[in-house]
Amino acid sequence: MKELGMIVNLRKPEAVSMAQRLLEWGKKNNCPFLLPHQEASALTTAGLDDEQWLKTVKLALVVGGDGTFLRAARYIIGTEIILHGINLGHLGFLASSRPEEIEQDLENILNDNFEVLERRVLKSVLYRDDSPTHTLYALNDIVLTTNAIARLLQIEIRFNDGFFCVLPADGVIISSPTGSTAYALSAGGPIIPPHMDAMLLAPLCAHTLYSRPLIASENDSITLIPRGVSRDLMLTQDGQLAYEIFPGDRIDVRLSRTKKIRTVNLPGKNFLDIVREKLGWGQAFAT
Repeated sequence: MKELGMIVNLRKPEAVSMAQRLLEWGKKNNCPFLLPHQEASALTTAGLDDEQWLKTVKLALVVGGDGTFLRAARYIIGTEIILHGINLGHLGFLASSRPEEIEQDLENILNDNFEVLERRVLKSVLYRDDSPTHTLYALNDIVLTTNAIARLLQIEIRFNDGFFCVLPADGVIISSPTGSTAYALSAGGPIIPPHMDAMLLAPLCAHTLYSRPLIASENDSITLIPRGVSRDLMLTQDGQLAYEIFPGDRIDVRLSRTKKIRTVNLPGKNFLDIVREKLGWGQAFAT
């Protein structure tokens, strides 16, 4: 595999340094990295415009962390590009390669010694006055919350267009399997392996004794409708992009049937290994 690209968090000096190191490695190993125009300009090297880059690259290294990986996923969604992340901070669930291991990981990639994991993404359509206004794709999650301090939301939740409940809460998370180890985990949700086809509904600080996280199948749709008069509502996409929401808006969420994010699975680096290392699963801690 020779058509390698690179996406870099240019705001992190250590990411820029790692990108320069990888460019040098590529020159020595007859494996040049193709960069989008923005990265190329910052690293003072030749680059491609977005359209040409997305058509040419087969696999892209993402240099930064899980946040950079989420941005990269939005950039390449709808293509067949495979992503592989290099984490420069704490071990990430998405950016799983360490800087000290990257040369060996690249050897495995160039020798096709890896598997491709297809991750399902959420498709969310926002309706206002019964007309679709936004279509969002999220690798991690879609979150409905309020901007107001100490303001409780009343959220009508529907499954497959059938009424389920009105939830009094600070908000609600709808997560993909990939996002189950992100915000949804801190809300008490279960860990869902990324190869599974499922969605997770997790209430945020529900003002009830009965609300628990709920898993839905790949064929289900979940609808959120904020009730009341509060106008301090916000819908966030992967925790990075935000949209203003009004009472009575309808947000339909399901797993996309057409779009997936493809990622690298290297030998000896499976999902459960990362869960054990990052979250301390099964480890005993002295106090």
